Amino acid sequence: MKIFLAQQNYHIGNFESNTKKIIHAIEQAKGQGGDLVVFSELSVCGYAPRDFLEFTGFIDQGYAAIDIIKQHADTIGVLIGAPDRNPVREGKDLFNAAFLLYEKEIKGIAHKTCLPNYDVFDEYRYFEPAYEWNIMEFKGKRLAVTICEDIWNLGDNPLYRYCPMDELMKQQPDLMINLSASPFDYTHDEDRKATIKSNVTKYKLPMFYCNATGSQTEIVFDGASLVFDAAANLCGQLPMFEEALQSFIVHDDGTIDAPVIEAAGRMPDKELEPKALDEHLNIKQMHDALVSGISDYFSKMGFAKAILGSSGGIDSAVTLALACTALGKENVRAVLMPSQFSTAHSVNDAEQLSLNLANPYDIIPIENIYHSFLNELKPIFKDLPFSVAEENIQSRSRGNLLMAIANKFGYILLNTSNKSELATGYGTLYGDMAGGLAVLGDCYKLQVYELAKYINRDAAVIPNNIITKAPSAELRHGQKDADSLPGYEILDKILYQYIERTQGPAAIKAQGFDAALVDRVLKMVNINEYKRNQFCPIIRISPKAFGVGRRMPIVGKYLS
Repeated sequence: MKIFLAQQNYHIGNFESNTKKIIHAIEQAKGQGGDLVVFSELSVCGYAPRDFLEFTGFIDQGYAAIDIIKQHADTIGVLIGAPDRNPVREGKDLFNAAFLLYEKEIKGIAHKTCLPNYDVFDEYRYFEPAYEWNIMEFKGKRLAVTICEDIWNLGDNPLYRYCPMDELMKQQPDLMINLSASPFDYTHDEDRKATIKSNVTKYKLPMFYCNATGSQTEIVFDGASLVFDAAANLCGQLPMFEEALQSFIVHDDGTIDAPVIEAAGRMPDKELEPKALDEHLNIKQMHDALVSGISDYFSKMGFAKAILGSSGGIDSAVTLALACTALGKENVRAVLMPSQFSTAHSVNDAEQLSLNLANPYDIIPIENIYHSFLNELKPIFKDLPFSVAEENIQSRSRGNLLMAIANKFGYILLNTSNKSELATGYGTLYGDMAGGLAVLGDCYKLQVYELAKYINRDAAVIPNNIITKAPSAELRHGQKDADSLPGYEILDKILYQYIERTQGPAAIKAQGFDAALVDRVLKMVNINEYKRNQFCPIIRISPKAFGVGRRMPIVGKYLS
């Protein structure tokens, strides 16, 4: 049997575009003699549709799209994902479903059993778990079709009373097919392969795993669809962060013929073992995920041009370089806004960066604007000493200028804050925290430096001085980040333990970190939740990002 995996980038709720994309892949697969073509989870409507699922018209459009798609499933089988209404009306109204289309009919439907309800997932809000499991007969093969769940190690989790593959194995299937929408994070690639391999080893059946690619607001899907034979050999992996259509031939003995796929092919077992977690894993993947996140956010929102403040610092430099890659250099406008506190080298560095990238830029000094604020505030401020109030006036003046230009010319403002700053509250609401999309909000400061080195791998795109100088907000004379924050080489490690690994203060102190420093850092994280609650979407690349995947109370008591 010749099976195609169709790894595609969908647009949530854009049924017309998604349907055309699915049909195009079907016709390509038919033209190459395919027997079956497999698409990813909720491919018809895009993943994750969230509260769109509560609209009757949204579900109706899904069924209408299936009716159109099945007319092309004449001589070829098609497995697609879409919401399916629950006819029993006990429990939730919908199932997360896979539809087998063939001979212009719906030949079978499989419902998702293990609904994720953690981090960015909230499927129990919308879907009812499957309560029956049946293999799908197709061209002499017995297909065990599952939806995402069998890429997990379910273990003894009491939430999952039934493992769908355990139930389907009672019906003696010939191969496993999994429709997935598995988000990217920089620890997930090898772990995913190892988990799928363990399932193949357990059930001794070939596995065809089709994942989505592209970005949906803050969540990035990396693709990297996989095929294993019955002996648990990895026979092929589709590219990361790209659309792809690839065929594989599965034989009766469970072996698989696959074309040579550059950057995939068969991999030794040692590469399938999960690697130790590290803050700096997979910089190339992180880079490509951020580029994908920027590109799709703009294209799916209907915008083409971006603007950002370019300070001569590492965060704005990396953001600018990523945006130029994602959107094209001509579509990214940098604005340099020096004050009397800005150093000459920062202005020169920012200007040289734009010259290197060949993107348009403007220089708008803010000293006069800053003094006009101080003059108006003098009756209230009187002769009180310089403080964070004057610092934030500068930041908010810059935010106003950027938003004014964005409004005038139809740009989206890219935020340049990094995860270390967001975690500790080292940013100004309505100033440098303004923006429509945060590019680096899930990258710790040290990871930003690693990204800069990767961007400069072939040429010095980012001037070396930007990378080597001490970071500073330059809101007062001689200011350095180290005046307000612990060194990033220590700060980032503490933050990583607290945010990604969800380790409490006692556990972090037990790792050898200074107790007073841990208390100080965690207090900064918790008291600044109100700032992050007002922040723009953040492109998610880590196992635990700020935003929809980390839901903390604003007024909660400091964890001790």
